[in-house]
Amino acid sequence: MEIKVLGTECAISNSLERFVNKAIDDLALDAKITKVEDMIEIFKFDFLTLPALVIDNVVVGNGKMSFDEIKDLLIDNKKNFVGTEMYIS
Repeated sequence: MEIKVLGTECAISNSLERFVNKAIDDLALDAKITKVEDMIEIFKFDFLTLPALVIDNVVVGNGKMSFDEIKDLLIDNKKNFVGTEMYIS
């Protein structure tokens, strides 16, 4: 699972990144997380507001999100995996 946090160096973006890292640890997910701060890279995604959460190149949430919302998004996305490398389309 590839996770990206899109956002600048602001409190909400930093909070989202911390929540995502904690949720990954709590769920024992094999995931790679990257924080994307470069605006050229950020605008390659379709989102309404920053920060945004991207899982496998799909924006799944944006703005201020609670820890529980993030955890639910990760759980829902985990269900789409078969094995460790393949997805159900």
